[in-house]
Amino acid sequence: MTAMRIAVAGTCGLAWAISQEIQEQTSHQLLILSRFPQPGLISRGYQCLTVDYNNLESLKHSLMGVDTVISTVTGTPQLRLIEAAVAQRVRRFAPAEFEGSPSLRAVGDPLDRGKAEALRVLHHYSGYIQSTVFTCGILYERFAVGGLAGQQIGINSGFANEGDYILDARNMTAQAPVYDSANNLATLCLTSAYDVGRFVVRALDMAQWPSELTMCGERVTVSTLIDIVKQCRGREFPHVQWHNPDTLRYELTLAQLASDFPKQTRLYALIATAEGRYDFAQPAYLNAQFPDIQPESFRNWFARNWAPVP
Repeated sequence: MTAMRIAVAGTCGLAWAISQEIQEQTSHQLLILSRFPQPGLISRGYQCLTVDYNNLESLKHSLMGVDTVISTVTGTPQLRLIEAAVAQRVRRFAPAEFEGSPSLRAVGDPLDRGKAEALRVLHHYSGYIQSTVFTCGILYERFAVGGLAGQQIGINSGFANEGDYILDARNMTAQAPVYDSANNLATLCLTSAYDVGRFVVRALDMAQWPSELTMCGERVTVSTLIDIVKQCRGREFPHVQWHNPDTLRYELTLAQLASDFPKQTRLYALIATAEGRYDFAQPAYLNAQFPDIQPESFRNWFARNWAPVP
């Protein structure tokens, strides 16, 4: 395929996984956009530009000659980035989604973080710039030592710390959205950041991007997820709170009455899980398109990540 100039906005763990894959596995020219200077990356041969998301002209200048932008920044900075990309006639833009399908988000979703507005703007400019949503379910790294925050991912999401989502593998506690509203076992898709990077980079060479591109490392029930962690840790979960959406909403009401905003955010994420927001039909589109990519299983990833922790 023809070499392209690809801009990755952000330097979080997910952005790094994508950037490293582009740099090491393709002939595309990589440009990393960062709010702060990155001398360490530059010394390793990466091209980095320090950008000011409040300065549209600066952003436009940074995107000169860029074919595709992959964003891991959210909120107003991402809106400015889209505006600059349209102005510079960038061909493709992938917004900072990388979770469940946007079609399952309710209007006014408290976990939105400006993502719906970014999709609205991209739809508005669809005659000028092509876009897709990369849907990967839950990142394995939510269950990493240090959580997502330890990888500098989703720090402002409100549930990025170790133990914030479903289970605390260090202390072996869990608040598990095991059932959906019909009392069936709740299911979710999970993918490692490394495998997200591999799928995203392979998608760069696709002739056309549909509105959504799904990928999946593994699809499991929440109860199976807890069992895997229990087996890998060799320890029991002595205190597991088993939930369905109704019990979670009751917990949410109590958190609202107590003005406990951090707990509210964590409960919103659990309710979304129980309602199937992070689940999608198999086979995932990119898995089917690129069968040579064999994602790592959650069990292997988790066992390796937690091996040094007593």
